[in-house]
Amino acid sequence: MTSLRSLHPAIPASAAPRWLAAGLWLLAGLSASYWGLRVWGDAELVSVPAPAAESVAADPQAVAHGLGAVSVVASQAEGEPIEASRHVLLGVVRDGAGRGAALIASDGKPAKPYRIGAELPGGLRLRELTPREALLGPAEGEATQRLSLPAKR
Repeated sequence: MTSLRSLHPAIPASAAPRWLAAGLWLLAGLSASYWGLRVWGDAELVSVPAPAAESVAADPQAVAHGLGAVSVVASQAEGEPIEASRHVLLGVVRDGAGRGAALIASDGKPAKPYRIGAELPGGLRLRELTPREALLGPAEGEATQRLSLPAKR
């Protein structure tokens, strides 16, 4: 014989109609709110003009200075006057054998990577790399310019 307790539902029979009625009233209230907002919310939309965009021109030398670049100077030999270089060394990557590439900005333009032997604007070539310097020179002959990385802070 089975016991009568096992045949009873988990929720008492008197609570089920209450929960059903509460759910229906909740749905009715949400529906009324939705339609009320649709009716009263149909005001004419006013377009807001977009703010005028300011054109800001970036000064490459000011940006380079802000990032810690130091003006690079070059000289051909000891005792000769020092002239400002049009190239700025921003990074060096090299292996133990001296092969690698340098990140060089020329004439205030964005920096580009150059491998040893590559020609830079102005006819100079990247001749040699050290851990913190790049040596530039003509295709034939010795290096005539030395670019150094900015000092570490």
